[in-house]
Amino acid sequence: MPSPDRLVILDRDGVINQDSDAYVKSLEEFHPYPSAIAAIGRLCQAGWMVAVATNQSGIARGYYNEAALGEMHAELRRRVAEAGGELAHIAYCPHGPDDDCDCRKPLPGLLEQVRDALGLEHLAGSWMVGDSLRDLQAGETQGCRNVLVRTGKGERTLAKHPELAARGSETRVFDDLAGFVDWLLADQAQ
Repeated sequence: MPSPDRLVILDRDGVINQDSDAYVKSLEEFHPYPSAIAAIGRLCQAGWMVAVATNQSGIARGYYNEAALGEMHAELRRRVAEAGGELAHIAYCPHGPDDDCDCRKPLPGLLEQVRDALGLEHLAGSWMVGDSLRDLQAGETQGCRNVLVRTGKGERTLAKHPELAARGSETRVFDDLAGFVDWLLADQAQ
């Protein structure tokens, strides 16, 4: 059985690819950070499982449909494979903030979908990497170790919640996904 201690769950927009306040609505607007794709590949090659948990309320808002999202995720999987990696699972919430679902982060549903899809009993000890407070709150519901990246909305999140970067905070802060992966792989090598 896979171990949650070897799982990294990533938010998508702002962590893996450039975010947009106007939503990432199509393959043409989907711009992965090359360093993030390479970092995912390195994680996988080092024996880690990598999954994605992403709110995609643009579907509920009518900005794009699930077919467009599927094209973006197919391209993401292709690029990760080119980098020598594989995404174990992609969970997404297509609902809007008023849809009363249980999967929109910060609620736990997306992470529970990842847990179930990977056949894990729990996610305690896994890593949740995001650029917003809701990502970290979702991770906390499952006992994940939290990481905030400064890309995407990360700087805005830090400006609103400076306690996340304060000494003694349980949240680790990195410039980007590649910085976290550098630290994680070096830490595991010790």
